Amino acid sequence: MIAHPASADNLSLRREIAKAIAASPRQCLPFSDYMNLVLYHPQHGYYSTNSHKIGAGGDFATSPHLCSDFGEVLAEQFFDMWQILGKPAPFQLLEMGAGQGLIAGDVLTYLQNKYLDFFSVLEYIIVEKSQAMRSFQQHRLAKWGERLRWVDWSEIAPASIIGCVFSNELVDAFPVDLLAINSGKIQEIYVTVAPVAGGSEDVPQFAEVLGELSHPKIAEYFQWLGLDLLNGNYPDGYRSEVNLAALAWMGEVAAKLQRGYVVTIDYGYAAERYYNPSRYQGTLQCYYKHRYHDNPYVNIGHQDITAHVNFTALELQGAACGLEKLGFVPQGLFLMALGLGDRIAALSTTEGIDIITLMQRREVLHGLINPMGLGGFGVLLQAKGLTKSEQTQVLKGLKIPG
Repeated sequence: MIAHPASADNLSLRREIAKAIAASPRQCLPFSDYMNLVLYHPQHGYYSTNSHKIGAGGDFATSPHLCSDFGEVLAEQFFDMWQILGKPAPFQLLEMGAGQGLIAGDVLTYLQNKYLDFFSVLEYIIVEKSQAMRSFQQHRLAKWGERLRWVDWSEIAPASIIGCVFSNELVDAFPVDLLAINSGKIQEIYVTVAPVAGGSEDVPQFAEVLGELSHPKIAEYFQWLGLDLLNGNYPDGYRSEVNLAALAWMGEVAAKLQRGYVVTIDYGYAAERYYNPSRYQGTLQCYYKHRYHDNPYVNIGHQDITAHVNFTALELQGAACGLEKLGFVPQGLFLMALGLGDRIAALSTTEGIDIITLMQRREVLHGLINPMGLGGFGVLLQAKGLTKSEQTQVLKGLKIPG
């Protein structure tokens, strides 16, 4: 048992987690249940109370926080999709987990100014689990009126979406289960209440304990991927994550889509790289005031917790649910193919811009394509229900510059 000291954080949330642990049959919770409470508890969770904690003044920043160009070049991809699909009316653009609503605002503004025919048939839909985030988005995007609407996932009928379902840095925040190799066995890492040692019993502290797998799907997951963690290549103490929620989500997305595309943008790896023996501490990360660390038991309710995305799992699950993989490319190349390179090149000929502003803007745009940062994120493109003619037309985002 490894205990982790409490810190100045959300005491109410700590007590809620302790109650859940006490009510569980084994006096411990799978890490996915713990992570779900930390991030999504309706009153005290990180995403329920911290809609302002994203961006330069928060805990982390995403691509749309750098500039409007990210949303604008995405809009070029959506316009391209609309044309390939034969210009359906309406074209439904469904964003899942819209953060502070930056992409939605940038996409709608760009399309209204440049592609009014597409804008006139566009239905922009946001699915947002966090009520705090939804309220923030509704305030920021109020100007768009009926052009934009919010729905719960359950309100979307099966096979009803014609258009595109997309997400940016969503899947990395799904609750994951933790596992470890211990004495030649794959065991699960659970969270329990730690014995008090010199602290206050009123402030629950948490500890990790090993146990048998909580669900057979965890073991089946690696068989499904064709990976053997007990082949002798993985050291004792090796830790990693399994994101079963991502598989369920991909299945739901495929079921809601009648015809069109799925675009998933996030940080992650293919399965063999994700579960490389050298990555023996997994990918779990916590973000607090633009610093990251690997302790999910401090700053509870005030820090984000994420794990990298296993894109191979999303591809396989998508294929099993009727989605065709069109491509998987780094974000940098994806954005370059959509015209970001042209925007960077045009800076040198832009009239009326001073050198300091030019250099700052160039730095921001390069930040979106830097392979050591945001540019190294993965972009998975999948499709469903396309005709043979539509299948032959390559998306702009996959026409990688030579």
